[in-house]
Amino acid sequence: MTNEPNNAETTQKKGGIHFLIILPLVIFLGLAALFLIQMAKGGDPSQIPSVLINKPAPQFDLPALAGFEANGAPMPGFKTADLKGHVSVVNVWASWCPTCRDEHPLLLELNKDNRFRLLGLAYKDKPENSARFLRNHGNAFDAVGMDENGRAGIDWGVYGAPETFIVDRKGIIRYKHIGALTPYSMQESFMPELEKILAEKG
Repeated sequence: MTNEPNNAETTQKKGGIHFLIILPLVIFLGLAALFLIQMAKGGDPSQIPSVLINKPAPQFDLPALAGFEANGAPMPGFKTADLKGHVSVVNVWASWCPTCRDEHPLLLELNKDNRFRLLGLAYKDKPENSARFLRNHGNAFDAVGMDENGRAGIDWGVYGAPETFIVDRKGIIRYKHIGALTPYSMQESFMPELEKILAEKG
């Protein structure tokens, strides 16, 4: 007796295969549409919306960068509580990240402004490599927290290094820049947003 194929089953399998084939295309088109909408609005494509904007910074406690001193004292780490009482700029960086080297001179200049704290979150990096990076390129940070396993980065919604957040005096994340800061993005978006937050009372 010959087994006849089940037509419904065959159709279902084909449908599943067709869906898997077009799924990457659907995802790509969706991302392309978001990018085009952002560009049409005149926005910066590096400013991808984050679910953490206008929400408290996540709970974390990052250990200090061992083996590196700043101003003659060991470089401190930082935690959630350290983000309250003043404006903070949190830069996600790593020694293995080429674009982090590109933006580092801008961070060195940024840290000359004492109206806020510039904090470095060393993402998926080894302490000895992070310390070597800062010795070679200069220290731009008031504190560096080591996130060797990337756990804190996940909690912050990090896509990859570099990324930069602005946190207000209440510990609320107000702004996120994805990718390396550039002279253009500093002038057009980052600094205006930082100045606005610094001008706020309380």
